[in-house]
Amino acid sequence: MARYGKKAAQKVKKVMRERKRGTLRSSSSGKKVTSRKQAIAIGLSEARRAGGKVPRPKKRSRRKSSKTRRR
Repeated sequence: MARYGKKAAQKVKKVMRERKRGTLRSSSSGKKVTSRKQAIAIGLSEARRAGGKVPRPKKRSRRKSSKTRRR
């Protein structure tokens, strides 16, 4: 069974085209997106919001703060 639906593929395709033209912008900062991975992430999140079949993003593990030890 396919992991991603047609809507997800269409959104990612659209976003990749925008990135190639240089018109893709990050929604939070408004900066131009040049990274391929970031463009795919934007496309998948758009597809998620549009109700497409997209797996949930992987849970991020919180890093433990490395406290300096006293000797």
